[in-house]
Amino acid sequence: MSAASHLTVDRSQPGVWQVTFDNPPINMLAPAGIVELQALVSQVEADPDAKVLVFQSADPEFFIAHFDTTKAADLPRQPGPSGHSPWIDVVVRLARSPVVSIAKIRGRTRGVGSEFVLACDMRFASRQRAILGNPEVGVGLPPGGGALEWLPRLAGRSRALEIVLSGDDFDADLAERYGWINRALDDDALDGFVDALAARLASFDRQTLGDLKAQVNRVGVPTADELETSNRMFFDALKHPDTQARRARLGGLDYGRRGDFELNFGRYLPGLRPE
Repeated sequence: MSAASHLTVDRSQPGVWQVTFDNPPINMLAPAGIVELQALVSQVEADPDAKVLVFQSADPEFFIAHFDTTKAADLPRQPGPSGHSPWIDVVVRLARSPVVSIAKIRGRTRGVGSEFVLACDMRFASRQRAILGNPEVGVGLPPGGGALEWLPRLAGRSRALEIVLSGDDFDADLAERYGWINRALDDDALDGFVDALAARLASFDRQTLGDLKAQVNRVGVPTADELETSNRMFFDALKHPDTQARRARLGGLDYGRRGDFELNFGRYLPGLRPE
C-alpha cells in the first residue's frame, strides 16, 4: 500500500491496481493530483504484470467533485511523456494503455471528475449515490478536459449538448440511459460486481487485452489534438470578464467546502449570473 496527497494505491490483488481518490474535504482535483495521476500512469505502463486499474473514492459523497480552479495557475505547463499538457497527457495515455481502466463511481462526479471517468475504459456507478455533471457553463467556462470530445461519441450530439449546455446534475440511471456510464447498479452490489469483473479481466493475457483495446480504440476515441483544443479554451476562458464575475460569486456559496452548494451544484448555477 502506498499513499500520496490525492491517491492511495493498493496492489494486493494480482494484476489489479485499486486506486482511491482521497483529498478532503470534497475530493477536488488540484494540479498536484494531476501530477500524481501522470506518475501513476507511468508506473502502470512500466509494470508488465498490471492488467486492470480500478478507480474509486474514499468519500461516498464525492468521487471527484471538480477541478480546483483556485489553483489553476499551479498546473505545470511542460508536456508529459505523450508530448501533451499534463491533463491531456493523463487521459490520452490512460485511453491508449494496454491496462484496462474501470471507474467505480460513488458520489458527485462533476467537471474534471466526469471527464476523468469518461477517459476510463468502463464506468459503473451506484444507483443511490452517484451524480454526474459538467457544470462549467454556469461559471462561464467550457468543459476543458475531454467532455466535449467524449460525450458526443458516447451519448450522441443532442444529449451531449443537453449535458454541457444545461450544466445540470444527472443521476446514475439517466447517465446509463444516455451512454455516459456502462451500468447503474444498486450500491450494495457495486463493489462485488466491479471486483468480479476486475478479477476476470486480470485472469486474461495482458497482450491480448491491450490488442483488443487498441482495435476498439479505432472507433470513438478522440485525438490528443482535439482534447488540447478544449483544454486551451478552458484556460483562455478563465480570463474572460463574465467568467471572472461568475466565479467571484462562488465565494459566498461554500465553493470547495462540504455543504449544500457542492452537494447540489447544478441547482445553483442559474443564480451565478452577474447582476
